[in-house]
Amino acid sequence: MASDQIVEIGGRTLKLTNLEKVLYPAAGFTKGQIIDYYARIAPVLVPHLSNRPLTLKRYPGGVNEEFFFEKNATKHRPDWVKTVPIWSHGNQRNVNYILCNDLPTLVWIANLASIELHPSLSYAEDIMCPRQLVFDLDPGPPANIVQCCQVARWLRSIFEHFGLESFPKTSGSKGLQIYVPLNTKTHYDETKPFAHAMARLLENEHRDMVVSDMKKAIRTNKVFVDWSQNDEHKTTVSIYSLRARERPTVSTPVTWEEVERTLKKKDASLLVFEFDQVLKRVEKMGDLFAPVLTMKQKLPKLEGIDGGKAEAIKTGLEMAAQAEKPAAARAKPASIKSKGTTIRTSSTRKRTRKG
Repeated sequence: MASDQIVEIGGRTLKLTNLEKVLYPAAGFTKGQIIDYYARIAPVLVPHLSNRPLTLKRYPGGVNEEFFFEKNATKHRPDWVKTVPIWSHGNQRNVNYILCNDLPTLVWIANLASIELHPSLSYAEDIMCPRQLVFDLDPGPPANIVQCCQVARWLRSIFEHFGLESFPKTSGSKGLQIYVPLNTKTHYDETKPFAHAMARLLENEHRDMVVSDMKKAIRTNKVFVDWSQNDEHKTTVSIYSLRARERPTVSTPVTWEEVERTLKKKDASLLVFEFDQVLKRVEKMGDLFAPVLTMKQKLPKLEGIDGGKAEAIKTGLEMAAQAEKPAAARAKPASIKSKGTTIRTSSTRKRTRKG
């Protein structure tokens, strides 16, 4: 492969540079191979990036060298690369984020040595409305993704008792991430407190394994349930994004059966996927994360006193724990009453599928 090439993609002309430069030294993985991966994964990746403000994580010298985050689109860009101004309260000015809405833009981004892609949970046109609820399960050594699978299982059980579906993906690094599609009118002022309450209650129920505080000193051999990603100022690594690890691993959608198998076999390697494996998985399984884009769900509409959400989530935790017990040991779940007010924890929202 030549070091530089002029290519035409989707009717756009691009100059690709330094294609032979090795950006993953341990794997001998080059910039040209990174661009090739993103071009091949584009049919399933671009829909998850489209119309979302995108933060680039660029590694011009490779994964072992200095990197930087780029939110404001570089001035040296083709005029066909779409951007959107989003007001930054911290900077007191608009930041012009890139919108990666098509293959040419994705290839152009990859040519910047943007190894990792971090989109917003919101669409640009409604930046305060998250399209998903997300939990980032981050293991503190010597814990690994196996322990994350157990925490993910608890989360899934809670959501099931609320009548909500959830979808797991690897972070492509050490942990696991759980997405709950919403795609309905909501606000970060609703999703973030909800996520925080759930993380705290998981911690209360499983103090030997779960923490909800990001202080690294308390995370040894525990799983940090990072709820704080549910914020208009935060981004989460995209599905199908490469990660800047020793080898070219990818944030990969997985099935709940794969999560269960990894937990049962206690084998962390079962949930590590490199770029070539991901391409084969997509060819065989399609986009396991496609429902996250279209499934309409609402967080429980809770009635009652302040703190009702936390109370109802606790009910969900208790019901999840009951569900894991043998049938003879299960108690019939009852509604919780607090100060004379009944808090309903299910059958409070409608869900539809599109497409």
